[in-house]
Amino acid sequence: MSDFEIQKSKDGFTMKLWRGERMCLLGFDVQKPENDLVGFAIECKEPGAAAFEPLRNRLAFSYAPGEVVNGDKQFPSTEAPFQKFRWIHFPHDVKDGIYSYRATKMHMPKDGPLKKGTSITLDISLDPVTYHNFLDVGFTRNFASSQAFREKLGNPKNIDKIGSTIIPSKGEMGLEFNKVPGDIYQWMGFEAYDLVFGFLADALKDPTVTLDVFAYDLNEKSIVEELEKFKHRLRVIIDDSSGQDKNGNITGHVTPDSPESKAAERFRKSAGAGNVARTHFKNLQHNKVFIARKDGVPFKVLCGSTNFTYRGLYIQANNALVFTDKDVAALYGNYFDIAFADTDGFTAKELSSKWHMVKKDGKPAVHFCFSPHKSTDLSLQPLQGAMAQASSSVFYAVAFLYQMGPGLTKDEFDRLMNRPIFSYGISDKGGKLEVKKPDGTVGMVDFQYLADHAPEPFKSEWSGGGGINIHHKFVVTDFNLPTAKVFTGSSNLSPSGEGNNGDHLIMIEDQRVATAYAIEAIRVFDHLHFRSTMQGATKKKSKPGTNPPKDVLKLKKPRSISGEDMNWFEPFYKSGSQREKDRRLFSGTDQA
Repeated sequence: MSDFEIQKSKDGFTMKLWRGERMCLLGFDVQKPENDLVGFAIECKEPGAAAFEPLRNRLAFSYAPGEVVNGDKQFPSTEAPFQKFRWIHFPHDVKDGIYSYRATKMHMPKDGPLKKGTSITLDISLDPVTYHNFLDVGFTRNFASSQAFREKLGNPKNIDKIGSTIIPSKGEMGLEFNKVPGDIYQWMGFEAYDLVFGFLADALKDPTVTLDVFAYDLNEKSIVEELEKFKHRLRVIIDDSSGQDKNGNITGHVTPDSPESKAAERFRKSAGAGNVARTHFKNLQHNKVFIARKDGVPFKVLCGSTNFTYRGLYIQANNALVFTDKDVAALYGNYFDIAFADTDGFTAKELSSKWHMVKKDGKPAVHFCFSPHKSTDLSLQPLQGAMAQASSSVFYAVAFLYQMGPGLTKDEFDRLMNRPIFSYGISDKGGKLEVKKPDGTVGMVDFQYLADHAPEPFKSEWSGGGGINIHHKFVVTDFNLPTAKVFTGSSNLSPSGEGNNGDHLIMIEDQRVATAYAIEAIRVFDHLHFRSTMQGATKKKSKPGTNPPKDVLKLKKPRSISGEDMNWFEPFYKSGSQREKDRRLFSGTDQA
C-alpha cells in the first residue's frame, strides 16, 4: 500500500482508507452481511488526541416521542451507525501527523440495543500538501447550501437573510461590497482560499518578486486590494469580452461599469497603465492564473478553475493548483508574455501547437496545453481517449457540459452512460445541476426547492444565491489503477472554447492526485444526490396547490424487526448494479 491508500480485511470485513485533500474517504465491504447488520460505526483519533471520538450521524433509528426533529441533535455513530459502504470524513481543521480510524460493524439482534461486531483500525496521514516542493491541490468547500453552513453561522432563524450579507446579490457590486468580519470567507473558500491568498502574501513580502495575473471574472474585493499592493511589480491581463442583452445593449466585462473594468482602472493607477492589458483572445480570456517571478524568472504558478470572485471562492465547487517548479512556471510565463504582447497571433506560436510535459524524479508526469488552438483535437483527443480506454471508473464534474454541442468530449460523455464501468457525473444544465445517479438515471437539482422544503431532521438551507454552484472542470479516469489520469484546469473541455478562448488544460498522470479529485467528485456528488432524491420524494407526495409534507428521515432496522421488504444493504449486493460497483470499488475488493 502507498501513503494515500491503505486496506485491511478481517473475518470477512474489509476497510480501506483513501487520502483526499484535507479529507479521508473510508470504504467498507462485508463478504456475507448478517441479517441484523445495521451499519458501521466510525471513530477517529486525531494527531495528539488521547482517545477515539465517534463521527456523528444526523439520522437515528427513531426519535423520542414529542421530540422536535429539526437537526439540532447529532448522534454518535456508535449509536446511529452509517448505513453506507463509504463515508467521507471532513476534519474541521486538518493537523499534521497520523489520523487513526476505527470502523466497527454494528448489529441489532433485537429491537433497540446495538451489538458491536468485527472492528478494524487503520492509520493515514492527511498532510494538506499534495507533493511537497512541486504541487499542491486545493478545493473550495462548496458548503453554502448545507447543514454545516447553518451550524457555522449559529443556526440563524433566517438563513437567507444572513447568506445575502456574505456575498453581493450582483457580481457588479463586488468591489464596493462590505464583507462581514470573522473567518467565514476562509471557512467557505477552504484550501483554495489558502492557496490564493497564501500565494499573494508570499509574493508580496519578497520585494524581488513580481506577479503576472490572468483574470477572467474579477470582483472579489480583497483580491483586488492585495493586487494593488504590488504597485509596479504587477502586470495583469483582464478579460474584456462583451455580449448583448435583449434590447441590444452592450454587456459583459468590456463595459465601463463592470468590476473587471473598474479593477483595470485601479491597477493602471497603482501599477502603471503599461502594466495593464485587456483582451478576449477570439472570444474569452478565460484563464485564472498567478505567475510569480524572482529576478524576472518564473518559479511558481497558481492555476485551475477558481475565478477571483465571491462566487468562485465562496459558493461554487472549484479547484486550484499551485506548482512550485521553474519548468512549469516557465510555460505559463511564456504564455503570459505572448498574450500580453499579441493575443491575435497566439495560435501561430509553438506554445499553442502541442502538449508540454514536465516530469521530475519522484513527482508525477504533468502535461500542459494552452489555447486557443488551430485544431481543437490537439487538446481534446487525449481526454476522449482516456475516457474511452478507462476500465474501472470515470468521475467528472464539468460546468456547462450541455453547452458543448456534439464533439469529441460531449459524445464520449454520452457513451459513458451505456458502458459497464463505474461512473459518477455532475454538470450544469440550463442553470440547474444534472446528477447521474447510482441507478443510472438522471436527476435535476433545484437548490431553491430544497431550501424551502428540507426533510426532517434537516433544516432549510440557503440556496446560495443566483448563478451556478458547480464550476469544476475535471475528469478522473481509473483513479484506483496505476494508469490513473486527471484532466483539469480552466478549460470548459469544449471544442468552441479550445478554439477561441485563452485557457489552459492540464493532464496529470498520478494515482495520488487522481484519488484526491475522485474523492472531491464523490463529496460533491453525494451532497447533490441527497438533494435530488429528497426533492423528487417530496414532489411526488405533494398535491396541486399545496405545500409538500416534510419527510422524517430515519435509519433502517433489520427487516425481521421493521417488517420491510429488504435490509438497507441488499441493493448493494445486486449483481452488476451501480451500487455493487460502488461498494467494491471504494473498499478495494473489486481487485481482490
